[in-house]
Amino acid sequence: MVENIKDVHPPRGLTRLAWRAPIWLYRLGLGGLLGERFVLLNHIGRKSGQPRQAVLEVVFHDPESGAYLVAAGFGEKSDWYQNVVAHPKVLIQVGRKRTDARAERLP
Repeated sequence: MVENIKDVHPPRGLTRLAWRAPIWLYRLGLGGLLGERFVLLNHIGRKSGQPRQAVLEVVFHDPESGAYLVAAGFGEKSDWYQNVVAHPKVLIQVGRKRTDARAERLP
């Protein structure tokens, strides 16, 4: 069964902790275990102005330009997505490599 994206909601409670576990791998210096399939997104909260983090799955990476394409699994409801729309200047980390970047919404 395919769910309509409008019916999908971000996880809450214990499920949210499981979804955020990869962040702790990065914080412990073990982000390399996730390879280049995931990116740690460091961004600023749109309301709080505080630093936030999210680990996102990479859909496509262009080594020539250094661009990463990620998908918002929960659509435009995702907090990280709304945050980078408000504050597009971000820091990304893939494995142990950190890079300043600018988030852009694709059509």
